[in-house]
Amino acid sequence: MERMTMQVSRYRPGRDNEPVLQSYEVPLRREWAILDGLNHIKDHVDGTVSYRWSCRMGICGSCGMTVDGEPKLACATFLADYAPGPVRVEPLRNFPVIRDLVVDIGDFMRKLPEVKPWIIRDEEDGDGENLQTPEELDDYKKFSMCINCMLCYSACPVYALDPAFVGPAAIALAQRYNLDSRDDGSADRRDVLNSPDGIWACTYVGECSTACPKGVDPAGAIQRYKLTAAGRSLAALLLPRGSR
Repeated sequence: MERMTMQVSRYRPGRDNEPVLQSYEVPLRREWAILDGLNHIKDHVDGTVSYRWSCRMGICGSCGMTVDGEPKLACATFLADYAPGPVRVEPLRNFPVIRDLVVDIGDFMRKLPEVKPWIIRDEEDGDGENLQTPEELDDYKKFSMCINCMLCYSACPVYALDPAFVGPAAIALAQRYNLDSRDDGSADRRDVLNSPDGIWACTYVGECSTACPKGVDPAGAIQRYKLTAAGRSLAALLLPRGSR
């Protein structure tokens, strides 16, 4: 059976001063993803290797890693694409490393509720349905596909330099609700999104959208909100106060 070398980043608190690469030989099978290679190592070679995974279907977002320098989902990235190897597997960049390939995503989890990623209603419309047209659904559907995998934060050069940046995924999720015809909460999200650490920190490099495995296009969401915010500011400047 063909085999391939995986170079896995190892960091064990209290033992390692910094991450080091450790090489493992795994079977090279056409249908195996990076995650299958890691599971083989864990089950048959070295049970101390630590990493996150859950669904194996590109839905949960928990197996985000850096594969040969690029942020990827380990369950959707195939070993055969890196043959004959070696392939280097490291933790996501721009996050503190807890152990091996496991990173601390607490910063994102603290920022997420700040943008209120849920439907906010001014008034309840009784027990009836909040119907939408296909066009209204299409307006926000793409931004609803985020799986919180953090690949966009790992790819973002702004977040790498300034961790105070709200970040691509959080802003895209805010836009998902701002664009929802059932939502009345855009004003509640305005201060966070319109802050110096919000949309205006983004320099539109676009790496977040390139890295997204679900085609969410966070960069597009940010630029769209910039136009909304600029239009609102211009209207406030030009229109008489009583006409706003």
